[in-house]
Amino acid sequence: MKIVFLDAKTLGSDVSLESFNQFGEVEIFQTTTPSETLSRVKDADIVVTNKVVIDKNIMDNSAIKLICIAATGMNNIDLEYSKTKQIEVKNVAGYSTMSVVQLTLSFVLQFVQRVDYYDQYGKNSWQDNDVFTHLDKPFFELDGKNFGVIGLGEIGLGVAKVAQAFGCNVSYYSTSGANNNTNYTQKSLDELLSQCDIISIHAPLNANTQDLINRSNIGRIKKGAILLNLGRGGIVNEQDISEALNSGADIYFGTDVASKEPIEKNNPLLTIQDSSRLIITPHIAWASIEARQRLLKGIEKNIEEFLG
Repeated sequence: MKIVFLDAKTLGSDVSLESFNQFGEVEIFQTTTPSETLSRVKDADIVVTNKVVIDKNIMDNSAIKLICIAATGMNNIDLEYSKTKQIEVKNVAGYSTMSVVQLTLSFVLQFVQRVDYYDQYGKNSWQDNDVFTHLDKPFFELDGKNFGVIGLGEIGLGVAKVAQAFGCNVSYYSTSGANNNTNYTQKSLDELLSQCDIISIHAPLNANTQDLINRSNIGRIKKGAILLNLGRGGIVNEQDISEALNSGADIYFGTDVASKEPIEKNNPLLTIQDSSRLIITPHIAWASIEARQRLLKGIEKNIEEFLG
């Protein structure tokens, strides 16, 4: 049995893949380009991929029996064709929930508490102050704030519970229209944008969510509100949010995702002038060390189940 990891670098250097040796020969590639994929998987029984695409051509010209996706999303695999080839495809769900919840609240706390500013002041300027404190950057309590969640799935629910623990009034918008959770108030998108102090996106990218936040509704966002995208880059139109911020819109934007990743040099988000209103992290929400360890355990389990 031969197992090939195509993009092990995406799993980080601080987790071990040694346990996979129990299944047979293991070949590990840190990264794989499209032109390299076929030659690397041609004689593999099992392929582990996070983002490397496995398409019809790869399946037709290899002996792959199982594709393990080192993620929840499966859009890099031609799932319909894999069925015709009787190639099993397995992902891992639920491993990153608390990791994403934690980064979401980290974004919120950064914007409302301004720890970065006060840390720098404390290290560099406090000694020159003429009173014991310094309050030039106002900060706020979360208690009593309106917190809106776009996409109340497992991660959205996790965020809602933590926000509620901080004393926030939580409501949500269902991007599919199918969610009828009675623990939180359901609102229309316009209501959520205009009424909430914090809006956090945890939805998949699909026909319902592509450019969900755009120039037609950015102006409806409540003054001083925080908009966070922890879903997919295409949900917030990057050109429109950038233009709004550069035009003086009184909102804050944090994102862990971009429409193309890694973020391109000409991405309009990189033109936003007021850095205090923007946080960009490089798609790390899923990737606490505990989450990545759970992910690897999930891949192991998928292989064990396949081998019987």
